[in-house]
Amino acid sequence: MYDFSTSSLREKTNAEKYTLRKKLFGTEDIMPVWVADMDIDTPSFIFEDIKKRLEHPILGYEMVPSSAYEAQIQWMKNNHDVVFNIEDMIYSHSVVASINVAIEAYTNEGDNIIVQTPVYPPFFQSIKRHNREVLENNLVIKENGKYKFDLEDLKSKINEKTKLLLLCSPHNPVGRVWNKEELSELLELCIQNNIIVFSDEIHSDLVFSPNKHISFSSLSDNAKDICVTAMGVGKTFNLAGVAMSSVNISNNELKEKFLEVYKKHHFADGSVLSHVAFQSAYTHGQEWLKALKIHLYKNYEMLQNLCEKYPEKLKITPIEATYLAWIDCRGMNLGDRKLRDFFVKEAKLGLNPGLGFGSNGSGFMRLNFAVSVEKMQEVVNRLDEALNKF
Repeated sequence: MYDFSTSSLREKTNAEKYTLRKKLFGTEDIMPVWVADMDIDTPSFIFEDIKKRLEHPILGYEMVPSSAYEAQIQWMKNNHDVVFNIEDMIYSHSVVASINVAIEAYTNEGDNIIVQTPVYPPFFQSIKRHNREVLENNLVIKENGKYKFDLEDLKSKINEKTKLLLLCSPHNPVGRVWNKEELSELLELCIQNNIIVFSDEIHSDLVFSPNKHISFSSLSDNAKDICVTAMGVGKTFNLAGVAMSSVNISNNELKEKFLEVYKKHHFADGSVLSHVAFQSAYTHGQEWLKALKIHLYKNYEMLQNLCEKYPEKLKITPIEATYLAWIDCRGMNLGDRKLRDFFVKEAKLGLNPGLGFGSNGSGFMRLNFAVSVEKMQEVVNRLDEALNKF
């Protein structure tokens, strides 16, 4: 039913990943596979619903309709076995914006906020901009190449100023789907130390079988009581441009603190067309997502096969979720700057350098494989040719 063999051209649109090529990579002669949106067409049923709404000639202020939240609540229940209540749902234009509200709401200047590195760069940036301290709890690579929590390290670093944990679940960039046992151990530690958990679950729909996303708040009533959950359609349906996500907070005290800051910054309720796209995705998106994940995993396997062709140079981290490959390039024996130059100048590919995700990302690169079959073949061919010459 769905064809991912090709995708629409974006070079002449204002797409961030193309517009910023010259600024970030020094050239426009690269394929951009960095920022986490897809070079795959947003599903057509969403545009059909938007066109229908555009038949009405007024695009004024509009509240988020309860039907939009109800669609998301039903989706989360069906797909992730977590039950949210509509009175606990809050609109946000982005997860990063929600993180910034949480930092202001639950911490003071000088407090420590936990990040589990390597991790999504805005986690660091948001903490530092609010004059809070980053408490780095590095993830550990197991023998099979997968990452795990290092809770002993975390226990040794927590102090009376540690107030908040920014949890990336599923994890960007290492592609882990944290299992129930791992999350329960983390929960227990947070309860013991009165730490609030902000759970970024924006990639929760992009989980590959047999893995299953466990929403942090679904672990127990205690988990619900200390958790702020952020989620949305941006990654799943390539709708980052509609700028709509949601936050769920069950604990009334946490909700009131969040809303106090939230209202100060006047988030309002987003745009008319965002509401339509959001509801449409959660109402009609199940079969499309199923097909998408099959396609994405085939792209990952193409990249995996290439890395296996050059085992001394590259190792790809086993993936359980997301469309972001975390590639260990330390075997190439290049510094981070030269490694980036290799991908830009030799392979003509624009990736995210691993160092941007924390000091333990040194020697790694992040590659977005959410592209059409046609583009994925081009990515693999370019990298293969460059590695062969190297």
